Amino acid sequence: MQVILLERVGKLGHMGDVVSVREGYARNFLLPQGKALRATEANIKGFEARKAGLAQQNEDSRKTAEAVAETLDGKTFVIIRSASDAGALYGSVSPRDAVDAANEAGYALERRMIVLAAPIKELGVHDVRVHLHPEVDVTIRLNVARSPEEAELQASGRTIQDAQAEADAEAEFEIAGLFDDLGAAGRDEDGEPVSRDREF
Repeated sequence: MQVILLERVGKLGHMGDVVSVREGYARNFLLPQGKALRATEANIKGFEARKAGLAQQNEDSRKTAEAVAETLDGKTFVIIRSASDAGALYGSVSPRDAVDAANEAGYALERRMIVLAAPIKELGVHDVRVHLHPEVDVTIRLNVARSPEEAELQASGRTIQDAQAEADAEAEFEIAGLFDDLGAAGRDEDGEPVSRDREF
């Protein structure tokens, strides 16, 4: 199907381009979202008449998106989820969760703006692309943790497993120190074992 693009669409073209697309893609995505019109003679003439207005509208929305991008790019949002000891989430983090976290922080995002390559199914800090405008993308970070304390730990570059390993190593060191102290208690000043035989 031939359509005329009303805005820049990634991998297809720029505003005003007449392109061939699959009928399902046009019917289910481009046409309902107002990104394109069927490339009929009447629509092409109508587009030419509206082209200047559409270009100005696109420029205004791009500037607005760039202003949001300046404050949003690189921001980290914490999402608290239940997970196993190994760090696997019970469920997954979806675009809706990312939008809710950003909206709570005062950003007006929509679910269609969040681009996840795959659902997030593990604890940790994950980079997520946000498509603010056809010409403006930013990256945010989702810090998925079981608690705010764990989120702080992950933000510092450590994982809960690292902290647990450190705590275990510290406990082993303390236990080894206790055994060393007990061993030293059974020796005299020269380091020789003290005889425990009693003389009667």
